[in-house]
Amino acid sequence: MAIEAERAKDVPVLVLDAGNALFKYPAKGADPTEKARAELILKQMDAMGTVAMAAGARDLTLGLDFLKSTAKGAKMKVLSANLVDKAGKAVFPASTVATVAGLKFGIVGASPEGALPDCQGQPAAPAVLAEAKRLREKEKVDVVVVLAAMPYDVARKLASQAEGVDFVIQSHEGRGTGVAYRDGLAVVIPPGERGRQVARLELAVSGPGTFQDLNTAGQAKENLKNLEANLNRAKERLVATQDPAARKALEETIATFEARRTALQKEAKLDATGLARTHQLSYIQLGTDKPSDPTVQKLVERIEPAGSGHH
Repeated sequence: MAIEAERAKDVPVLVLDAGNALFKYPAKGADPTEKARAELILKQMDAMGTVAMAAGARDLTLGLDFLKSTAKGAKMKVLSANLVDKAGKAVFPASTVATVAGLKFGIVGASPEGALPDCQGQPAAPAVLAEAKRLREKEKVDVVVVLAAMPYDVARKLASQAEGVDFVIQSHEGRGTGVAYRDGLAVVIPPGERGRQVARLELAVSGPGTFQDLNTAGQAKENLKNLEANLNRAKERLVATQDPAARKALEETIATFEARRTALQKEAKLDATGLARTHQLSYIQLGTDKPSDPTVQKLVERIEPAGSGHH
């Protein structure tokens, strides 16, 4: 329902999932409903127009064959640039291309490195960088997004060297909400904790260049207010101080404040018109105030009846 509400605003929407969506745990457990729950989740992700999902550890809980067979026939693409089977063959497409409002998005999947059920995650960075380069050069995409179903520190390392990548959307540990963090070349996006939030990343693209974070401008404005107050107090103290040593210290403080003010003023202007590319991250909280789809609710209650321990 949250996705439909966004679409109802008559703005272009691209729905993506960074993976680790299907199972609660990366290893098969004793819960007899986990298979049915995963099948329902995957079906509903496809129904709400999800374009692509990365293959994460919590999507492979029942093995590679389960994920491949369950996703077969879906419009949504399961992606991984670095996941191979026991014969060393790629098991999912590395990427897909989606066009939204005239913009071409290249979407790359990345899985955790190391042994996984029936498959192996090869080093992610070389595979992702090669695919991003191909998307830029061959597909002529405008924006490259990596769906990184891998630990946060690995995703950050990937972002720091990801030439040609604009955003790395990370999932693995259930880190919850956060901020868009530029780590080197790309911006790392935390998509929210499982089923509790939907991350909304708003983009404005009118030319080439690096994406600028509009949230930075808002924070800069708040910091600028506090800095102006401190600067005024320092100037008042300077007028009232006669001691040479104290005056020198205050003058140095004022010079530091003024230099910082110049930098903050520049950041605060990031929301002005004329920037070629901007992004702004926010979250839609999926609480009781968000109505459930009655049809989907009935399907959920067949697996997890209301009042059960898993509901």
